[in-house]
Amino acid sequence: MPAYILRRLLLIIPTLFGIMVVNFFVIQAAPGGPVDQMIAQIKGRGGGALERVAGGTGAEVATASSAGQAAAQSRASRGIDPQLIKQLEKEYGFDKPPVERFLLMMGNYLRFDFGTSFYSNRSVISLIKDKLPVSISIGLWTTLITYLVSIPLGIRKAVRDGTRFDFWTSTVIIVGNAIPAFLFAVLLIVVFSGGKYLHWFPLRGLHSEGASELDWPHYILDYFWHIALPILSLTIGSFASLTMLTKNSFMEEISKQYVTTARAKGLSERRVLYGHVFRNAMLIVIAGFPAAFIGVLFTGSLLIEVIFSLDGLGLLGFQAAMSRDYPIMFGTLYMFTLIGLVLKLISDITYTIVDPRIDFGGRG
Repeated sequence: MPAYILRRLLLIIPTLFGIMVVNFFVIQAAPGGPVDQMIAQIKGRGGGALERVAGGTGAEVATASSAGQAAAQSRASRGIDPQLIKQLEKEYGFDKPPVERFLLMMGNYLRFDFGTSFYSNRSVISLIKDKLPVSISIGLWTTLITYLVSIPLGIRKAVRDGTRFDFWTSTVIIVGNAIPAFLFAVLLIVVFSGGKYLHWFPLRGLHSEGASELDWPHYILDYFWHIALPILSLTIGSFASLTMLTKNSFMEEISKQYVTTARAKGLSERRVLYGHVFRNAMLIVIAGFPAAFIGVLFTGSLLIEVIFSLDGLGLLGFQAAMSRDYPIMFGTLYMFTLIGLVLKLISDITYTIVDPRIDFGGRG
């Protein structure tokens, strides 16, 4: 097992490098980089903006852009001074060849130096630290609630397979799975958040104004009051796969010989289910917890954070993409990819903890 873990850790390096290479050059080919964004602002604000940009402070992170001499000439033909364009390219770090920029960026990232945001003038790592608790909160509650509901429901469906209960619960979770989380979020806002009918829940944020002055019980209640709709939006579509996985795992184990033997010995059905079947059936479900959490944390909450104005990583990434803030885009991509690869390894290790018979290190 230690040799397997070492191999997986070493494999993270080329995997992470390959992902960064592909994304770097794909984004470089896309139009509308930071230089183009700033030129658009200059043309909209007039001469005052020209003077301010010309005396800018410079950028600390070299990232992807399609800026070059041809682009400068094209912009100059639209009435922008070529010297100003060169100044902008230098400030944003785009005066170097793409390969040199990429190597410089990766060298900084190896030291976890993600540079400074182009527009907020804050370090990327400090922005991530500020936003991470919000996304972790959403991801953790969503994953926990999904597991707490899906596992008992899946066991119940396995025991009562083919009954009316099994049919109707399957119908409900399949319909819930078919509804996109963002669409369900909009529906909840319209119905329960003052959109058209009721005003039971707040529309934005994790806390009310002045919540810091509340005592801790009311502060916690205010927190749950604010996250109720976002969490419900994310969990409603997450039940289907985990519930059916739990059901199928239990049904497969129930049909095995050792269950028949346990029943023949006179053990109660509850003892058979939770004393013998549960551990084997829960192997794949429990071991998948790290991957499920990382999926909710880094992919599922993006639109929900935007819709409910939750100041987390999803909203940060959305704003960075809209403003072409490349230090945030590449910094978060690097960090999330690294975390995802490590959690995937943890997920594999969890399999061996749940069932010691599994040995990844013994594979050829």
